[in-house]
Amino acid sequence: MSTFAAIFAPDGKVWRGTEVELDEADVIDDITDLMVDFAVDRGGDEALLLVEADDEWFAIVRAEDGGEEPRIYLSDARVVHDHPVASVLSEAGGLGAPPPSESAGSRPNPVPDGDGDLLTDLGVTEDELRDLASGGGVLPSDVLAVVAERAGFADLLDGMRL
Repeated sequence: MSTFAAIFAPDGKVWRGTEVELDEADVIDDITDLMVDFAVDRGGDEALLLVEADDEWFAIVRAEDGGEEPRIYLSDARVVHDHPVASVLSEAGGLGAPPPSESAGSRPNPVPDGDGDLLTDLGVTEDELRDLASGGGVLPSDVLAVVAERAGFADLLDGMRL
């Protein structure tokens, strides 16, 4: 299982980013602590986490310093049965988890779930995020590239993905 995860935090008008490992994350606090620590160390108070796994699904988490609950979006709620990180995010976000599929193989028709408004102020509306998540032929990495472009950290993301 190949998973890419990176935290991005604005430092004034400049974004900073770092790739992270989430294999040891058992609860959402493990993830949000990483995010907030990264942001605070750079003089900010909020961070985005972008996760992409196996070219099948993506997740976006937005966390702020101050103890508020993180905002979470998962491109396909059905993956919670197969991916521990997706399960942690789904549970924390109060997202629905459809019953596991009996068949193996690809999962057409993703079931997006979560806070679709979490990126509106960064230029990606809820409708657009849902369309990107459920659009046929659009890879999760392409969706995250759109998010990064609109938010202003596309070069950082591209540099990590090379």
